[in-house]
Amino acid sequence: MTVPLDRHYELELHASEERVPQIRRIVGAHLRHWKLDLHVRAVCRGIDELLTNVHRHVGDESRCLLEIRWSGRRLTASVEDDGPRMPRMLIAGGGLARIAALSDSWGTCATTGGKVVWFTRSVEAPLSVPRVPFVPLTLVDAALRHPDPAGPVPVAVADTATADAASRLRVPAPA
Repeated sequence: MTVPLDRHYELELHASEERVPQIRRIVGAHLRHWKLDLHVRAVCRGIDELLTNVHRHVGDESRCLLEIRWSGRRLTASVEDDGPRMPRMLIAGGGLARIAALSDSWGTCATTGGKVVWFTRSVEAPLSVPRVPFVPLTLVDAALRHPDPAGPVPVAVADTATADAASRLRVPAPA
């Protein structure tokens, strides 16, 4: 399977309490579209936590920018806001402790207008699905691939290709 390099989604929003569940559904839909179904719950919980922190500590009217990016090996989610206070991990747990538990790494970075809080998860590309339709085995094909140790299986043969396969099994072709 060819992994699409650098899948990216970006959304500018106000971090109001009503928007957080909507954003969680949007992010979940993008991850499912990227075939990352196994990571939807953890990533959406992490983004939920980041957006709730913006709502709680910066305010409803704060503009923030949500970004998710998948490189084929690593998924990064970040939220940039215009709040001046840098977040810190509390000893008793809380928002950033949850982020740390859901991710492989996380961090914060000051910007000219506020800050960015991000987390990453190791996300391998899903196994490819066969692109060729499944063709069920015929009795002859099955016998050739998995011969019966008790002996050959008698087969009624209708065409020459099957007759050749039947002859390899030492089954007499019909007269």
